[in-house]
Amino acid sequence: MFFRLLYPLHDSFRAFNVFRYATFRSALAAVTALVLSLALGPWLIRRLRQFQIGQEIREEGPSSHQTKRGTPTMGGILIITSIVLPTLMWVNLDNPLVWVATGSIVLFGLIGFIDDYLKLTKKQNLGLRPSTKFALQLVLGVLIGLALMGLSSAGQWEANLQVPFLKTVKPSLGWLYVPFAMLVVGAANAVNLTDGLDGLAIGSTLIASGTFVILTYAAGNAKVAHYLGIAGVKGADDLAVLCAAMVGASLGFLWFNCHPAQIFMGDVGSMAIGGGLGTIAVLVKQELLLGLVGGLFVLEAVSVIVQVVSFKTRGQRVFRMAPLHHHFELSGWDESKVVIRFWILALIFSLLSLATLKLR
Repeated sequence: MFFRLLYPLHDSFRAFNVFRYATFRSALAAVTALVLSLALGPWLIRRLRQFQIGQEIREEGPSSHQTKRGTPTMGGILIITSIVLPTLMWVNLDNPLVWVATGSIVLFGLIGFIDDYLKLTKKQNLGLRPSTKFALQLVLGVLIGLALMGLSSAGQWEANLQVPFLKTVKPSLGWLYVPFAMLVVGAANAVNLTDGLDGLAIGSTLIASGTFVILTYAAGNAKVAHYLGIAGVKGADDLAVLCAAMVGASLGFLWFNCHPAQIFMGDVGSMAIGGGLGTIAVLVKQELLLGLVGGLFVLEAVSVIVQVVSFKTRGQRVFRMAPLHHHFELSGWDESKVVIRFWILALIFSLLSLATLKLR
């Protein structure tokens, strides 16, 4: 919106030429998202308390978490607002990649909103049935894949796969990209499983989205992409603006979500974040690298899978409790220690993923 209004003025005022640069607009998006999140946060917390929208704590969870019962939840509404509005303010609205990514954030967030709403309004705190929830996610994943195929047919995106470490291996998947794009669903669920401790998921999101600021900018700059040997994607620099908005929104939400949390993101937040990061990764051809960028999210998801499989096949648990962060809690680690050490792991995964850009 502001890009369309301000950049044309560069013909009369040279200073406005700065709005052409994605780096400048990314900085503005991050600051706008941070300010918006900090400004709206107290108001939203009051409203959630007023309507008694509080977190229910499972009895089978760590006993120390019972003190968190009643903490306002569905704070993902704040996260989505603080991502989408600054993005629309500072990107080129003619860029279809932006609409695919923001649409993914909003629609995955909508699935999470429905799940949270049902948990809060229905008895037994069940929310959506797992099968229904997964089916909705798959439908959305297919829609994202079809949108990508539409962009491919229009010559605005290429349906080939970028393989880390292998500069010349770029297999064309064609319509096979539709089921491949459904990896987005896995990303959404991985973030959802990580959201179990104060500040853990949003801090990890801050690190992952900061990494994608670099990856999307590199993909959108033809010279940088050629130098690094990665796929160049026209218009991906506007996705850097979106990722920067995600960084700002994460910082703002962390202000209220750090221990002891004043608000939780709920499924509406974790689903939106995971779906958004997964979609962005697919758009800039870093879908395979996504598993390393979000390595912490992957560890959390794998810990749940291992726990369930082990218990069903052998009747034994591998971890004291899954996801993984609960295992360390029950091992005697303080909650803040678990969170900070997991943030360090997330940062290590981020640095490793960026290192792959030169290992090709």
